[in-house]
Amino acid sequence: MIAETANVEAEQSMQIEKLIADSGAFLERIRETKATCADADFPWYPWGTIHNLGHLNNLLTGSHRDLASLIGAMPVADVGAADGDLSFFLEQYGVHADIVDFGPTNHNGLRGARALRDALNSRVEIHEMDLDGYFKWPRERYGLIFFLGILYHLKNPFYALESLAKVAEYALISTKITRFSADRKTLIDNQPVAYLLDSGEAHNDPTNYWVFSDAGLKRILKRTGWELLDYTRAGNTKNSDPASPDGDERAFLLVRSRFNERAAPIRS
Repeated sequence: MIAETANVEAEQSMQIEKLIADSGAFLERIRETKATCADADFPWYPWGTIHNLGHLNNLLTGSHRDLASLIGAMPVADVGAADGDLSFFLEQYGVHADIVDFGPTNHNGLRGARALRDALNSRVEIHEMDLDGYFKWPRERYGLIFFLGILYHLKNPFYALESLAKVAEYALISTKITRFSADRKTLIDNQPVAYLLDSGEAHNDPTNYWVFSDAGLKRILKRTGWELLDYTRAGNTKNSDPASPDGDERAFLLVRSRFNERAAPIRS
């Protein structure tokens, strides 16, 4: 077990509007760093994880819009972090961040995250962990865990969510959801179910597994020890299905663990 490392609780605001405003300059810094720390043909992850801040801006309400109120003085974990852009960005605010990912399923085997960490002289720690196995988190407690775009890639989402709730106080989660089954005729939105994709059925990606209905996602969160605080849906919110590109819908959630409750921030 790695010794706990507390954040120096940032005096500066981490309001979501400020993070979005600051992200442009940081993304430019990341682009310049990538150009100098690897060969021109290096396979960087093509979709920047910092762009999720726009979705979080639509999601978060009241005092939750200040991420510092969720993180407190504890570390954060960025699960499925790709090249770690978000972790390196949060480090600017005094946040101690862990990248948690698995080399065999990471876009470039985590070489990108390690190259950026070295080039930025970052203290972000990188932990390889297979969430499809029986795993142990690198720390006993986190203030906030980013779990964005991961859940539908897991074979056992119940185990992963329950394990997450035992170490995190808060989590920001996004995942594919669906209103209809694959035939686009059977409405399942209000049923607590999930659709199991066939190998390659969605985006020709065999690592896509469970696509929950709205009710199914809320049910599994409740059963695994989470309280839903903020919730929004994006993408095709009218007639989504689990597999087709034009039927893609995503849910974004802020949840609080019932296992690790501290005094919750007062919502305005």
